[in-house]
Amino acid sequence: MPDTTLAAGALLATFGSVTYLLAMALMLFKAFCLVDAATRREDAYRAANKLKKVFWVAVLAIAVIWDFFFARLDGILSIAGLIAAIVYMVDVRPALKEVGGGRRGGQQGPYGPW
Repeated sequence: MPDTTLAAGALLATFGSVTYLLAMALMLFKAFCLVDAATRREDAYRAANKLKKVFWVAVLAIAVIWDFFFARLDGILSIAGLIAAIVYMVDVRPALKEVGGGRRGGQQGPYGPW
């Protein structure tokens, strides 16, 4: 009769490392959103008619700090932080880029800033 505890232990260790890597990838995604939100100009948020820069930086900072100390995927704050980062990435960031809220703040020409 085969020993199933060894196989179960190996499976659990592999699954544990996969979920840990997934949690770290999501934390890095949130950290990227945080850095991006922090480096945009304040007036670009107003011009794009989005919530204030302080709001986005605070929400994303809380999400990154939470994930840094509790690198799990099952917490409500982790899920809420992921939703906030996705909303920032697909809604706020493109609107900031559209109004010229880039980091350099220059005029946008057909081939980039000039």
